[in-house]
Amino acid sequence: MPRGWMTRAFAEAIGAFALIFVGVLSISGGGIAGSPEAASLTSVALAHGFTIAVMVAALGAISGGHFNPAVTFGFVITGRMGARLGLVYWAAQLSGATVAALLLTGMFGLPPVEAGTPDLAGGISSGTGIVIEAVATFFLVLVIFGTAVDQRAPVAVFPLAIGLTIALDIMAIGPLTGAAMNPARAFGPALASGHWSHHLVYWAGPLAGAAAAAFVQHGLLMERPAAATRP
Repeated sequence: MPRGWMTRAFAEAIGAFALIFVGVLSISGGGIAGSPEAASLTSVALAHGFTIAVMVAALGAISGGHFNPAVTFGFVITGRMGARLGLVYWAAQLSGATVAALLLTGMFGLPPVEAGTPDLAGGISSGTGIVIEAVATFFLVLVIFGTAVDQRAPVAVFPLAIGLTIALDIMAIGPLTGAAMNPARAFGPALASGHWSHHLVYWAGPLAGAAAAAFVQHGLLMERPAAATRP
């Protein structure tokens, strides 16, 4: 196991915690305060996007700033991360997401966390949901590899680029699937609230989309594979 793996795992847990804590409250906080109209698709999208942008900027130098099992999966299958460390990242990401969801449940009860758990809109089948989540995650991982991994990209741009991709994905597919693009984003709130409806969608879609994007970047678009990646 690489030296410092516990520090890296802790950073991943913090990032995932922040995403769930801010993400769920951006959806349900207005209702908790008696002003449900406070939440809009734009505010929810920006809350998620800004959270990831600032967490990547703050913690990317430590762990790479994945905060997402699908992103880690892309790194593992392209050989940029070992499988053992990938499993450590997954455990940290899912743990951070779960702690945040349980904390919110303890403070505000089950309904706000359940409302903040991704689920399919009426009329969206599981198959369609998987494809939608896969395409959105493809965009996300394509941007991550293109800005944070490709050595030709400007160093300063990647946190904002990643955050904006999350925001635009949520604006596009949020009303359809909840726009998780991240198994941890679905798992933590689902475990805390017991809302497991269509949960497989939020693993199958993001993992498939991440794998496709990682292989496209690694095998086709990048000039050369990097032995070490920039966060």
